Amino acid sequence: MKQLVLASGNAGKLKELAALLAPLGIEVLPQSAFNVSEAEEPHPSFIENAIAKARHAARATGLPALADDSGLCVDVLGGAPGVLSARFAGEPKSDQRNNALLLERLAGETNRRARFYCALALVRHADDPQPLIACGEWHGQILDTPRGQEGFGYDPLFLVTELEQTAAEIPSELKNMLSHRGNAFRQLLDKLRAEAA
Repeated sequence: MKQLVLASGNAGKLKELAALLAPLGIEVLPQSAFNVSEAEEPHPSFIENAIAKARHAARATGLPALADDSGLCVDVLGGAPGVLSARFAGEPKSDQRNNALLLERLAGETNRRARFYCALALVRHADDPQPLIACGEWHGQILDTPRGQEGFGYDPLFLVTELEQTAAEIPSELKNMLSHRGNAFRQLLDKLRAEAA
């Protein structure tokens, strides 16, 4: 595998992934380079959506494809916002409205446990019967008020308990080491190395 397409338009994810895969000699290309449309994400689980996005990009480009689906799961809300994290407060997507709705739903709740979850799926071709799957979690608590200027999404409300800082207060290098996405990427790299050995 010399090239793969990232089934995302997120420049940050592309940069992060390109750096991780460079030592394996794999060039990462954005799906936008091939004018690939956004895939449908109709499934109730992160892993199903990640596989659907990867297959969509692989089918459109003829290249191996990698996709992730991630979001915030809050225990007392039964795992919500879950796969709807980016659109929790409806369209158009808005971090501010999503955070406001989350705080509204958690008003008066003492159980504030939550986790960020990331599912990665890599398909070697569109009909790959054995996608490489890697998942990561990052556990914390939801605060009553946002803190920090870094990150995006729910980061200002997500307290990393052991650091007593939110995901929006810690440096990006540390966030990449601790985060759900960082954990999932490291698992995926181990699987790719094992496959190449």
